[in-house]
Amino acid sequence: MTRMHVWRSLAEIPDLGPAVVTLGNFDGVHRGHQAVLQAMVADARERGHVALAMTFDPHPKAVHDPAHQPELITGLDDRLERLAATGLDGVLVVRYTLDFARQTPEEFVLDYLVHGLHASCVVVGRDTRFGRGNAGDVGTMRELGAQLGFAVDIIDDACAISESGRRWSSTWVRELLDSGDLPAATEVLGREHRLRGTVIHGDALGREIGFPTANLDHTAGMIPRHGVFAGWLTVLDGHANARAGALVGERMPAAISLGMNYTVGGTDLRIEAYVIDRDGIDLYDAEVALDLVEWRRPMLDFGSLEALVTALGEDVDWCRTVLAVRA
Repeated sequence: MTRMHVWRSLAEIPDLGPAVVTLGNFDGVHRGHQAVLQAMVADARERGHVALAMTFDPHPKAVHDPAHQPELITGLDDRLERLAATGLDGVLVVRYTLDFARQTPEEFVLDYLVHGLHASCVVVGRDTRFGRGNAGDVGTMRELGAQLGFAVDIIDDACAISESGRRWSSTWVRELLDSGDLPAATEVLGREHRLRGTVIHGDALGREIGFPTANLDHTAGMIPRHGVFAGWLTVLDGHANARAGALVGERMPAAISLGMNYTVGGTDLRIEAYVIDRDGIDLYDAEVALDLVEWRRPMLDFGSLEALVTALGEDVDWCRTVLAVRA
């Protein structure tokens, strides 16, 4: 597979010839998104054109209503990685601002789709809105396509319907994450839900009680229902930590806790991962990903450190079973 190009401005985009183009937030890049994008890529290949997408950062809702920030399923880096997996040739990441939002539908289409991305065909959903005050819709896009020389394809909802009959959607993923149903969320996403962040120093309690953990300064990925999870830790970038850098790309089994540590009077959200069978591992300052497989239990007050240690041992044994890791 060829590497997907990522551009941050129109000025960076070379002339790649005619393109089949789509646009959207693509939060989570769930199986509905994947089906549409893969069909679009196949169509572009048949035409002999490139397949391009436009996405936005930050999310438009965060700009128009900053007091109510949307909780995104994935951060931008993971979104781009998952878009690349669909076979797209390139993605334009538009910095979404109020100035950008003030463009008329005609200005947006001419500057971005026609002159910027050289669209021969634009693929949109039936509920697509664009331009100042969301004045543009599918009818507007068709009219502009006829005037400016590009075709318009309407996404067929049939390819976005799950086996259960429910439409694949980011809303569905959020519901499942909120309830702690990680296997079902994995089914809708087409892969495990990911949290991303940097490993920081904690209070060293885990080391004292025999379960040293990597404490995550969370940077991306929707926080699911609090509790204990089985999952995988992957080092994405060791940064200045050479020992962590040597582990980049290795998927390591982990028992993950997310929430408040009530037993020791914790009041702050903590994300901690105990990497199974990797005593002495040093991950400080590394950027890591936690891929969540299954939820075990809520965060509880066990009343004493002794009871907590017993519970943690049982949690690790359960994680071994879920992740098929031998003792």
